[in-house]
Formats: sequence, structure tokens, C-alpha cells
Amino acid sequence: MTERNTPIRVTVWGENRHEKTDAIVQELYPDGMHATIADGIREHLGFEAVVRTVTLDDDEHGLTDDVLAETDVLTWWGHRAHQEVSDEVVDRVQKHVLSGMGLLVLHSGHFSKIFKRLMGTTCSLRWRNEDDRELVWTVDPAHPIVKGVPNPIDIPQQEMYGEFFDVPTPDETVFISSFSGGEIFRSGLTYKRGRGRIFYFSPGDQAYPVYHHPDVRRVLANACVWAANPGERILPALARTMPVLSAVGAG
Repeated sequence: MTERNTPIRVTVWGENRHEKTDAIVQELYPDGMHATIADGIREHLGFEAVVRTVTLDDDEHGLTDDVLAETDVLTWWGHRAHQEVSDEVVDRVQKHVLSGMGLLVLHSGHFSKIFKRLMGTTCSLRWRNEDDRELVWTVDPAHPIVKGVPNPIDIPQQEMYGEFFDVPTPDETVFISSFSGGEIFRSGLTYKRGRGRIFYFSPGDQAYPVYHHPDVRRVLANACVWAANPGERILPALARTMPVLSAVGAG
């Protein structure tokens, strides 16, 4: 992969609804979950990244064409208000992913309009929210997303996500989680769509301090580096082309 000469431009998108109404979430994330996610990325990448935050209630959900054009990696956390995201914005985000923008889909973002659009499936799963312990096991130790991450990541309290997870077969399975109830879940998956790279990472329910967890913050920072495309942003397009003659036999 081509090395970057400029900082990675990260836009952290947050639904920011639980933080306004739920006392537990307000206590865990007084500045919003999006702010904590952004702080974790800055903590690990420092001057290698420029990080901004936008939310659902911003104009055009904070995701104007200009903002997306200036975004190398978009992170997405949503839960309560998936249907409030406008289809126009979903179309816009999809276009930028296909053109080469990276996308990190977090936890309940599996049911977001944009993830379901890009996956082409229901993205349904099994769940239970009863303070389960989650162990996040590395199954691809050579992958750059696991750099500096212990195996397993131990998350003392978390919502259980379990199989069957109705997503396409991933390009890479980076993590698999096990839970205290006996379930397992493919919790870290990568995909390519068009020129864009997508990473789905499941830990991160709003009722627990998961985005304060140092190892989770490391994973998200690593994933931003992995997903950032240093090349030109180009939407794949249908084009008629002329034959390219090889040098072999051309004389």
C-alpha cells in the first residue's frame, strides 16, 4: 500500500441520541460517544491524523459532499435512529466509499442504512444485553488492525452479539468474540466495496464504557490507518475502451 505523506483525515459520525436522554450514557460519555471515539483515535495516531466529529442532528447529518470529500475514513455509530438518516445522505456516503473513502462501522451500526446498503443483506444477528463478559480473539495475527493489541481483548461488561450474523462472507475475519453465555460472534470483519475499505467492529454498546477501553481504542486507530486510501478518489465507472496491444508479437 502506498505510504501517506499527509495526516489521515478522520470524520467520526455519532447518532448522539442516547447521550441526551439516558443518564447511564451521559455519565459514561458526558461529551458524547463520538467525542470519546475521536479522542481514542487522536490518542494513538497523534499528528498522523486530523479528527473531527459530526452528528445526526447537524445539517445534512454533518455529511455534506464537501465534508466527505475531505474525509479519508468515516466512523459510524448509530442505534436508536437509523431510520432518521436521510436516503440522500446514504447515497452520498455510498458514493464516497465506492470512490475510495474508508468506513468503520461500529457495534449497532450493523443495522444502519449505509451498512445494509453496502452489504446487500439484512445484517441481522442475535443479541442479549445482560452484562456479559466478552473476549475478543485475534484470528489473523498478521493483520495490521491487530498491531499492539493483546489476544484476547478482555471486555468485562458488554452486550452479547451472537451468530447467525447475516452478512456476506468477509474478505478477512480479523476477530471472533466469545461470551460468558457460550455464544461466539464474528466481531471484526473487513470488506472492499469499489475502491473503499470497510471494517466492522462489534464491541461498543452505549451502556458500557467500551470506548474508554485502551485496547478497543487501539483497534479503532489501527483500523483508520488500514482503511485510509492514499490514492486518488475515483468512482468506478462503465467506460468503453480500445484494445491494448501487448509487445509480444506486435513486431
